Amino acid sequence: MAAGERAAEPAPELSPYVVARPLLSEAAFAEQHERRPPPPAALRQRARAACSCSRKKALRAAKALLPVLEWLPRYPLREWLLSDVISGVSTGLVATLQGLAYALLVAVPVGYGLYSAFFPILTYFFLGTSRHISVGPFPVVSLMVGSVVLSMAPDDNFLIDGSNATGANSTGPLIDTAARDAQRVLIASTLTFLVGILQVVFGVLQIGFIVRYLADPLVGGFTTAAAFQVFVSQLKIVLNVSTKNYNGVLSIIYTLIEIFERIGTTNIADLIAGLLTIFICMMVKEINDRFKHKIPVPIPIEVIVTIIATGISYAADLEKKYNAGIVKSIPRGFLPPEPPAVGLFSEMIAASFSIAIVAYAIAVSVGKVYATKYDYAIDGNQEFIAFGISNIFSGAFSCFVATTALSRTAVQESTGGKTQVAGIISAGIVLIAILALGKLLEPLQKSVLAAVVIANLKGMFMQVFDVPRLWRQNKVDAMIWIFTCVASIILGLDLGLLAGLLFGLLTVVLRVQFPSWGGFGNIPGTDIYKKVKEYKNAVEPEGVKILRFSSPIFYANIDGLKSSLKSTVGFDAVKVYNKRLKALRKIQKLIKKGKLKATKNGIISEPGISNEAFEPDEEPEDNEDLQVPTKEVEIQVDWNSELPVKVNVPKVPIHSLILDFGAVSFLDIVAVRSIRTIIREFERIDVRVYFASYQDNLIAQLEKSAFFDDVVRKDMFFLTVHDAVLYIRNQMTYSDNQDPIFEKISLMQESKGPIEFTDTSRPEDELDVQEEAMRRLAS
Repeated sequence: MAAGERAAEPAPELSPYVVARPLLSEAAFAEQHERRPPPPAALRQRARAACSCSRKKALRAAKALLPVLEWLPRYPLREWLLSDVISGVSTGLVATLQGLAYALLVAVPVGYGLYSAFFPILTYFFLGTSRHISVGPFPVVSLMVGSVVLSMAPDDNFLIDGSNATGANSTGPLIDTAARDAQRVLIASTLTFLVGILQVVFGVLQIGFIVRYLADPLVGGFTTAAAFQVFVSQLKIVLNVSTKNYNGVLSIIYTLIEIFERIGTTNIADLIAGLLTIFICMMVKEINDRFKHKIPVPIPIEVIVTIIATGISYAADLEKKYNAGIVKSIPRGFLPPEPPAVGLFSEMIAASFSIAIVAYAIAVSVGKVYATKYDYAIDGNQEFIAFGISNIFSGAFSCFVATTALSRTAVQESTGGKTQVAGIISAGIVLIAILALGKLLEPLQKSVLAAVVIANLKGMFMQVFDVPRLWRQNKVDAMIWIFTCVASIILGLDLGLLAGLLFGLLTVVLRVQFPSWGGFGNIPGTDIYKKVKEYKNAVEPEGVKILRFSSPIFYANIDGLKSSLKSTVGFDAVKVYNKRLKALRKIQKLIKKGKLKATKNGIISEPGISNEAFEPDEEPEDNEDLQVPTKEVEIQVDWNSELPVKVNVPKVPIHSLILDFGAVSFLDIVAVRSIRTIIREFERIDVRVYFASYQDNLIAQLEKSAFFDDVVRKDMFFLTVHDAVLYIRNQMTYSDNQDPIFEKISLMQESKGPIEFTDTSRPEDELDVQEEAMRRLAS
């Protein structure tokens, strides 16, 4: 048996059970069990509870703001310290290389990637609630930051005349790389600062729930598209082909076209180094995955490849002999903190919003995976604050936006990391690289760093294979994945994320607007009701239709409720009522002409008179006064039998309608008004409407909306569908033997005017909102 597979258990014998209880409507249940809604807390009490302070409450607030106070005092030094040290060293080596590599995505000098792998860890150690994530750069977020940097500081803004450049042989325009890099670093750090502010605001306002709108299919499609964008951006570095910096819609297409147009200028030394790095890294990563239970520590292949590539580049002097692109200079030590360029906030506020959400979503989703695995909880709102303060702090030291990287976090966890102590130790390794090892990495080829980035994209590219599985399980989720991926590739990551989010919300709206519904029937001998179309043994009670509407009911889907109602019962209640009125007026006219007689037994023709009662439905009514005996006659009309007039009155084969509201979570005012109208429309054709399986909050909502009156009462509401069916049966058993579909009409035959019938117009308060609006406009 496979590990984790549950053993097959013998099926228990299913014994029947019997429950005896009285038939309960809402009114009877509330009276019998004394329904008492909880009184709302007084404003004064709530203010006192919020503003009161005690030692215990202050300590709890301090631990919530600084989670390190919760776990560090209980840190088991002997059991966990060695594991955290080993994990921290391994993670620090990977973080150093990834920091250098991801700086290429941000379009800043690679040395600033080391700062971004160091500073955010310091604050997250105190403020974060996840014990296992490794804080630092991530390729998707780095690329989003880089797109903002390139759009605000393109190369064209830093062109200088080559003839004025000192020591330059070219007379054409050159790029002032020093000014360009300085401006790009300023933009990246300012963007990081602004992202941090937004994240802190989100955390303080307790809106960590916003990440729930980023569904797994949306995130999968977005990260796959981002991986493709990252691949294209690093491809030109591996080939050492210079292209323009495109941004916006179709930018990735334009970049690919230009790469292939200039592929003849590929640097062979960089290409070979990049391909070898990709092949070796992916092969060793596969070995790490397959033999992770046998290898105590994953092989740090990125570090090994980087050291070897640096030595080869230095020994062979690849820059001078083969014109290979190398790192050239990595600053040693730290730069003094710099204030952000506040004037740039207005230009980057839209992009910073999407970056803040994406960075948070990635970190929380990864953190939840390991929190579930090791049985602890992370606080989503506190994570917003932790990453926000980390980005504000690191933005002052020329860093770019931090989140977490999946591969780096996997290294930290798989090498035995227990807490963020491993994170602090990894920051120490990055610190050593900043202070002492930066000079040694200057001969390293940029194509090797780009290849390291590409090799780490494998996991994101493998998400493509989720699409067939999603399509089999849920086609809507598969469409969200595909749409978000395609939109992010074509429109860019920021607009693509927005488009995917809107598309996902649209699918939710459509699913609520067009929910599932169906007519239900009873499984004989039980109180179970299932769809008649799906279960052969489900039988509809005689004269009763049961409709289940599986959605909240509001203004957008009220028409769907009405159409599903017509489909279930098989007729339109308004049309039936109007046809009946028309038939009754014709019967009255024929009685006055003497062609029909009204008796207590019904309507009969005069003997010896041809049956001229079957007049065309279109004949205009004759209001001629007729001489009729002075006597009151009571007429019974069986609307389901053949009528003596040619008026096509639809048959109504039911006497009761049950609306199963078990899946209805709320009603808006439009739904309340429309349901009142539906009740009255069915009541006037002698079809009683009942409600079943409702939720308690619906009753309170209906009471606030003044739903109940003399016609619409609480005894129309039943706890279950079976309660409603049994009630209807009892009513039918004790009712008169006459068909309740009959309609009794009193004709005062001495009257010379036409019989007055119920007006077909509905009261103003029962009109649909659309009709009411039209009436107001017309008046």
